[in-house]
Amino acid sequence: MDKVNYAAIDIGSNAVRLLIKSVNEPDAVEPLSKVQLLRVPLRLGGDAFTKGKISKKKSKQLISLMKAYKEIMSIYDVKEYRACATSAMRDSSNGKKLVEEIREKTGIAIEIIDGEEEARLLSDDRVEKITAWGGHFLYVDVGGGSTELNLVSEGQLEWSKSFNIGTVRLLSGMVNPAEKEAFIQFLEKVSAKYPEVNIIGTGGNINKLIRLAAPDRCTGQINLLPAEKLHSITEDLKSYTAQQRMARYNLKPDRADVIIPAADIFISIVDHLKAPGVLVPISGLADGIIDSIYLKDKNRD
Repeated sequence: MDKVNYAAIDIGSNAVRLLIKSVNEPDAVEPLSKVQLLRVPLRLGGDAFTKGKISKKKSKQLISLMKAYKEIMSIYDVKEYRACATSAMRDSSNGKKLVEEIREKTGIAIEIIDGEEEARLLSDDRVEKITAWGGHFLYVDVGGGSTELNLVSEGQLEWSKSFNIGTVRLLSGMVNPAEKEAFIQFLEKVSAKYPEVNIIGTGGNINKLIRLAAPDRCTGQINLLPAEKLHSITEDLKSYTAQQRMARYNLKPDRADVIIPAADIFISIVDHLKAPGVLVPISGLADGIIDSIYLKDKNRD
């Protein structure tokens, strides 16, 4: 029997990812296994947050990339896919027009999802298993254009907030001071109402931070980055230039700069909530997208 493959395309503000997963046998520990992961750092947010639109150059690059991703999905005989665009495309005046152009030229149908849908997709099955333990959990996803926060208490979603505070947006100097204040006020509200909140962090930056700061803890599907180690690695990273960070920590160019504002966001959350650290699952938006396809397909059967 042929393997069933699903794919997710995550069009973020910093990078555009293609993830392909295969359905495992019914008795397997995990229902899906990774087959392929590709990541291209287009940094659409560099245009969206400073100019208000995606440039012609970036648009052409995105169209070319979608053509390539479509061919790769064909090679892997992908049964079903879902393509989602987040903050950069949401904020671009030509985002919807570009989505239509991509559909016409490549056949790839892209959804521009809002912050609430993005947060829902990030709350994948593995993370839901943690919240089943009981207690209070704050899901945090730091992207290039926005930070998504979901407060789950005793297994129930209590609050869901999206803030236009992201790594590329911060580097571009395009974060409104009022947005920063609203972000802090939300954290203070959470801290006042919910004692002992556990933080669950997703995204490429927190995964890189835990591998740099606590490699010995990267042994399971969900790992803890202690607060003191998060502070320590952030101080170390800030003592070098982006070029030096690339050489010293083996960081890619598009990671070497955004990792600093990402770390600062996580530190702000950890400090305000007095949390012991950040729980880091080995998953992201693309994983959540595929989970949504798999569950929908499974329920059809």
